[in-house]
Amino acid sequence: MCGICGIYCFEPLKPSDHELVRKMTAALVHRGPDDEGYYFDQKVGLGMRRLSIIDLVSGHQPIHNESQDIWTIYNGEIYNFPELRKRLIKKGHEFYTGSDTEVIIHLYEEEGENFVNELNGMFAIALWDKKKGELLLVRDRLGVKPLHYLLLNNQFYFSSEIKSLLKTGYQKEMDFEGLSQFFTFEYIPAPKTIFKGIKKLLPGEMMIVRDNVLKTQTYWDLRYEQEPGKEKSEEDYQEEIYRRLKESVRMRLISDVPLGVFLSGGIDSSTVTALMSEVSTKIKTFSIGFREKSFNELDYAHKVASFFGTDHREFIVESNLVKELVPVLMNYLDEPLADASIIPSYIISKLARQYVTVALAGEGGDELFAGYDTYKAYKVAQFYRKVPRFIRKNLVKKAVNLLPASKKRLSFEFKAKKFILGVEYPPEIANFIWWGAYTPQEKERLFSAELNSLVQREQPYLPIFFHLKNCKAREALDKLGYLDLKLYLQDDLLVKADRMSMANSLEIRVPFLDYTFVEFASSIPSSLKLRGWNSKYILKKTIQKLLPREILSRRKIGFDIPLGVWIKNELRDFVTAVLSPSNLKKHNLFNSSYVSRLLDEHFQGTHNHRQLLWPLIIFQFWYDSYLR
Repeated sequence: MCGICGIYCFEPLKPSDHELVRKMTAALVHRGPDDEGYYFDQKVGLGMRRLSIIDLVSGHQPIHNESQDIWTIYNGEIYNFPELRKRLIKKGHEFYTGSDTEVIIHLYEEEGENFVNELNGMFAIALWDKKKGELLLVRDRLGVKPLHYLLLNNQFYFSSEIKSLLKTGYQKEMDFEGLSQFFTFEYIPAPKTIFKGIKKLLPGEMMIVRDNVLKTQTYWDLRYEQEPGKEKSEEDYQEEIYRRLKESVRMRLISDVPLGVFLSGGIDSSTVTALMSEVSTKIKTFSIGFREKSFNELDYAHKVASFFGTDHREFIVESNLVKELVPVLMNYLDEPLADASIIPSYIISKLARQYVTVALAGEGGDELFAGYDTYKAYKVAQFYRKVPRFIRKNLVKKAVNLLPASKKRLSFEFKAKKFILGVEYPPEIANFIWWGAYTPQEKERLFSAELNSLVQREQPYLPIFFHLKNCKAREALDKLGYLDLKLYLQDDLLVKADRMSMANSLEIRVPFLDYTFVEFASSIPSSLKLRGWNSKYILKKTIQKLLPREILSRRKIGFDIPLGVWIKNELRDFVTAVLSPSNLKKHNLFNSSYVSRLLDEHFQGTHNHRQLLWPLIIFQFWYDSYLR
């Protein structure tokens, strides 16, 4: 596990370029506190920081081949490297380390650019082929590991994190379309970032830099093809899910350092814990909870931990930690991310790092097996849209908007109001309105007249259509799952997991996102994922004998914090100061009277504007940290 960065110069490197790569690398020290390494050639400079996981002694990067004309640095883990190593040794390749990194070099010698198709893991790779004069950048299929790049003054830069690219002399400039998308999605979908000119390499993409030309190509995407052979029964799917997922967990236990599990008490993390208990002993589990009952899952986490006899640790998150941590976390995020669970994610990573260096987590299960309430909302919307329009508009909508604001997590009032906001849109857009913060109408009221003029031509849901054109799924529910994989999972959940864990020098591994398991899950009919109103039907059937009954039948809560209550009470003065007219005047991007109205309605209890206020709070702290 590492932070990587580098430079490709269209002219020969100067001594100042060497020093710049060292400065870029130093900005990534939190990602790799154990080691650093560099390689410089006539046109290329590579830098890395290492968190030692495999081959603690000789796994120093950059790694080279026998003739030292191919060099690589990479961030991640290759889980099938032992098998690949044996195969390559049989073909005559000589290894000088026991690390998974060296497999990349020799595999590239054998396969050329197709080497990535052999890798099973999470990775961001930079590989320099001296003979070809070619720099390759590769990001893993699901986007577990990040990679950013910048073209500036005839020089190409790349890095695991944006903060490293800000060392290059880049004059910070906001991308207003990126800003607009942040308030639509609560995150900024790739390939954009909040900074104009800085981009993210997409998952499943390879970039080739050669002869001063940048070329990007896709090497992987989901196909949604049924596996060949006879038609499968439910029992067949259950056996295959169990076998494949257990193997995925087993592969992710490869390590020379201690491992643990993030255990929420939900189905996905409990499944990972159950399967880990079948292939490992002395499991350490970590959980986060809240005093507000509707947000707290510790009872369920404790049941699972007791059931499997894990070495279990818990932490209660209090409201005062928001004030303390939000300014700190901006230093690790680099761009706005309005997922409030960054706070408990940071805390649980810090807690786990005291005991382990690697933790497994359950991300991906909801997207693969239709676990979110938005998929149920899609089914409800199919019936609702058959109701005459005048009844929907004049009766139902008005009645729903009169519902009193609730303090509870995912209350009926919250779900009903979000449902009404999105239901009149096409299903693919409705799905993200149910997820996101601001509708186009709300965003227009929020933005100042000047900002509205800058983004008025921007299509607010362009990232949805960008991915939808590549989607091979035939069933509507699978299309929604594909979009959630490509947007919410990729640009929110995995970003949060990577930045908050790396802030504590902790590696997160996600068994549900083994690409072979993802491909298999995509071949399962959607009717077996959402059966009636029973979400994750086939996954629950698979694991029903592994977990306590209460875990399978419980209502999904999700990983969130009680922000609405805290903003109204304990954090009132804090939020009022952050979103004061004088504070908003620093940039004049927002309509301060509209923001004041949101605050008044929230404080009075007539509305729960938590989802509209939190992105504003995050943006203000980001602006103060990076642009003020």
